[in-house]
Parts: sequence; C-alpha cells; structure tokens
Amino acid sequence: MEIENLIKAELVKAIEELYGTTVEEKSIQLQLTRKDMNGDFTVVVFPLLKISKKNPVETGEDLGQALLNSCSSIASFEVIKGFLNLSLSQSHWLKTINEIAGMEQYGFTKAKADSPLVMIEYSSPNTNKPLHLGHIRNNLLGFSVARIAEVNGNKVVKTNIVNDRGIHICKSMLAWQKWGEGKTPESTGLKGDHLVGDFYVKFDQEYKKEQKALMDAGKSKEEAEADSELMKEAREMLLKWEANDPEVYGLWQKMNQWVYDGFDITYKNMGVDFDKIYYESDTYKTGRDMVLEGLDKNVFYRRDDNSVWCDLTNDGLDEKLLLRKDGTSVYMTQDIGTAKLRFDDYKIDQMVYVVGNEQNYHFKVLALLLDKLGFDWGKDLMHFSYGMVELPEGKMKSREGTVVDADDLMEDMVNTAREMSKELGKLEGYSEEEAEKVFKTIAMGALKYFILKVDPKKNMTFDPKESIDFNGNTGPFIQYTYARIQSVLRKAKDKNFAIPEALDTHIELTAKEVQLVKAVNNFPQIIAEAGKIYSPAIIANYAYDLVKDFNQFYHESPIAVEENEEIRGMRLKLCMIVGETVKNAMWTMGIDVPERM
Repeated sequence: MEIENLIKAELVKAIEELYGTTVEEKSIQLQLTRKDMNGDFTVVVFPLLKISKKNPVETGEDLGQALLNSCSSIASFEVIKGFLNLSLSQSHWLKTINEIAGMEQYGFTKAKADSPLVMIEYSSPNTNKPLHLGHIRNNLLGFSVARIAEVNGNKVVKTNIVNDRGIHICKSMLAWQKWGEGKTPESTGLKGDHLVGDFYVKFDQEYKKEQKALMDAGKSKEEAEADSELMKEAREMLLKWEANDPEVYGLWQKMNQWVYDGFDITYKNMGVDFDKIYYESDTYKTGRDMVLEGLDKNVFYRRDDNSVWCDLTNDGLDEKLLLRKDGTSVYMTQDIGTAKLRFDDYKIDQMVYVVGNEQNYHFKVLALLLDKLGFDWGKDLMHFSYGMVELPEGKMKSREGTVVDADDLMEDMVNTAREMSKELGKLEGYSEEEAEKVFKTIAMGALKYFILKVDPKKNMTFDPKESIDFNGNTGPFIQYTYARIQSVLRKAKDKNFAIPEALDTHIELTAKEVQLVKAVNNFPQIIAEAGKIYSPAIIANYAYDLVKDFNQFYHESPIAVEENEEIRGMRLKLCMIVGETVKNAMWTMGIDVPERM
C-alpha cells in the first residue's frame, strides 16, 4: 500500500477512536509538505474541527500522536496552526529504495486491453517547404505528449496530417515548371523538401517583381494583385489538379514524393515517428461528403450563392463556412474528413490535436461540428495549444525564405556539441564513430530539453548556445549527470562492490540521502500530473531538480571510497535508482542519455 493511502487509512481509524465519528478517506486532505517546512506529508486539520470540537493545535496533536503510535513509517510530527506535518522514518525511506529498485519501468503504467485509446496528431506540414523551427517545437511536443500518455496507461496512436493540396502547393509547382530547368534532388544534391521550398520562395520573389512592375505602371496594390498573371496561372493549375489533369497531377505526385523523402530524413534525425499518416488530398473529399450529409440532416444550411454553412451562434460562436459557392472545400472540411477516416480506422476515446495557439478558435468550431455530426468524442477533443517559438533574432517568414530550417538547426547543434565537447575534453579516448554518436545525442538532448522545459502555453525564444551549456537547467547537464552515475556504477563493478538485494533498514541516512530518495519517490506522481495536463515541462523540470539533488549528494557522500560496506551498498543502490529514474524521465521527452560522456 502506498504510504499516502496508509496514512489516510490510519487517520480514519484514529478519528473514529478519538472522536467516535466515521469519515471517508477521500475527505481527508493529505498533501506533500511545503519545501520551506519540516516534514514529508501534511494533513490539513481545519476540515476536521467540526468532528473533534477542539482547536486546530489540539486536534493536530491528537492525530499526530495517534499516527505515531499506530504507523511505524512515521518518525515524528509537528503541528503548526491548522497543519499537521508528518516526518517519515529512515527505515521507511530505506524500504522505499528497496521497493523502487525491484520495480520494472518505475513510475510507468502499462496499457491494458480495456485502456482508453488516445490519438495524438502532430507535425501537420505543408509539402511546399521544409520543416522549420516552429515544426520542431510541434513535433517534439507531440512526440513527448504521446509518450506521456503511453506511460500513464493509455493505448496511443501517433498520427500526422500532411497538407499536400491547395494554392500554396501549386505555387512551388508552377515556379519549378517556369524556372526549374528540370532540376531534381539527385541533380542538385539537395534534399527534396529543400528543393521544393526554394521554388516556393522563387514564386514569391517573382510575384513581388510582377506586383512592383504593375504598381510602377500606375495600378493600385489591389489592382496589381487582381491582374497578376502568376497568380492566375497558379489558380488555373489548382483547378487542373482538382480535375485530375494528367500532367499537373503527375508533377504534383513527383514533387510531393521529393518532399516526403526529405521529411523522412528530418523526422529520423529529430527522433520522432508516426503510426499513421493521413493526406489532405484524400481527406478533403470525405469531408465534403460529410458536409453534404450534414446538409441533408439539416445540421448545416445552404445560402443563396450555393455555399454551405453551419450556424453556431447559439453556441456562442459565429457562422462557419464549410463549402465555397463553387463546391470546393475549406480547411475545416478537411479536418471533418480526417476525423471521419480516423474514426473508421480506430476506436478513438480521446483525440489530441497538437497545433499552435493561433488555431484556438478553429478547434472550438471543429469540436462543435464533430459533435453535431455525431462523433462521440467530438465535443471532448483536446486542442493541445502551444505558443510560438523564435530565435533571438526574431520572427520567421516562409515565403521570404527567412525561416530557421530544421535540418540546418540540427546540424548546427551537432557542430556546437562537437566543439564544446572537444574544448572541455569530455570525450577523450573515444573512437571517432563513438564520439560522433555522443555529439548527436548531446545536441538533440540540448535542443529537445530546452524546448520541452518551457510551459507549452508560453511563447519562447530558442537560444542554441544557451541550450547546449553543460551547466544549469539544460539537457547536457542532465545527460552528464546520468553518465556520471553510470561511471560510478561501472567503477564499483570493476572493484567487485556488490549492490545488495535488500538494504538493512537500520542504516543511518544523511539529510541529502533522504532528500534524494524523496525526489525519486515523487516520480510516479510527476508522471501522473504531466499526464493530466499533457505537459512535458513538468517532467523536464523534475529531471533537473533530481540531478541537482544527486550532485549535492555526490559531492557530500563518498561512494566507491566508503569503507562501511552497508553504507557503500546503500549509496550504490541509490545511484542505481536515480540513474534509472533520470533515464525514464528523459525517455518521456524522446531524449537519449549516453552511458559515457
């Protein structure tokens, strides 16, 4: 029985014996003691005063003494106003070390046959450009949220919707037709997504030149936009695509494949993946059918110009366009279609969309539309809304080619990790291949941790140099501490120092050792809390606090040179459970930890 449940059960008994009243365990307020107070758990006494008919201090004293007599895990208590602070015994913390060491995947809950199925959508790229810094935050959050849902006992499906149709795709295609000179990824040596993205930028450059020429000839900005031959050609190409014109459709397939091949490399380097990928070019047709079905059922209505809408004013929103007057789909139509296809493929209990906060309104509308169309989980879908990410230099613009490319950023991070590691002499004695593997592990750990430690709801600035520091609240600092723990355990093994199966519960623990066991003991609670609100930041900052506690312990407590065999064995076992907990915490964020560093 967990100690919290044990304390609550003993309190129920004490209240009945002391005051002759039966209470339910759930009515007892038990919480972790504040860090600035003595103790491990705190009982809030105020709600019990009606039962005790005594003042807070007297009631606290009664209950504290009763728990001290009945529960061997409690060593002492202290009453401060209406709060009963309980301190657990050293023997309890030693038993805790034994219990944690004997658990597989400590802190994680495995899914069962009847566990809920959570589908998490992330990435959602366009096929007219490579992934950029904003996509990195999206992918890292989505992948970590999926792992957090998994270790909280859910079945999880990771999914992606690729925006592979629309005018923006045609802009890249038209630019390649006009100025591409038959270039391919193979002929240029460029990743396919980069090549296509270059033509998206090229279209915008030529479009701006055309606009300027028209405006220099005396036309207004609006007239110049209306008279743009380039934009007319792009729209004509889109109409041809929708009509399945063989030439346009063939070019679309070819250029999209270039992009998919490029995306696959980026995703692999980023360490993220998907169980199922959907494509807007498939889902928009299903969405259109769903809208027409909703029209037949009077869920939606048609205006005089032939466009289809949904009136959401009774729900506190406005009216939403679902099909244009020419019958073509909008983004909302595609999302309805994607939801239908997903529901056909999987029995979804919870749908989580990892999309930036600029789409908050879109997902409020989507939830209502899916509910009106009869999806059980529609109204309860979760929009995991997150803030924007920028570099210290400021905002990025895809059309102007000023985005921070994901591939370039990851390569720069590896180069920085390589330089800093060599400077600090971290990897002396490694083969070149081993060192390169660690450089990448450090670089990606730095990138992922720096992004994931921030509350997802907040906008953030990503500073590559700050993220890769080996000191402070960074991924490399946590990775280095993990490697230090493994080094301690290897040296102990070399000296044939055994880690005992079970610790003697009479060993004296130092204050730092107790603090460290407490920190590890809190890990399941941290995982559960992160799972409730889908927040990797909770786990990230827990991992940092845990390695800070370990480093204080490490500097104050001899391990390999400790002569007392029992104390040395206890400290080695403590190292072992801290190392495993750090590794598990980092795993939930998709971060690897090197065994040597």
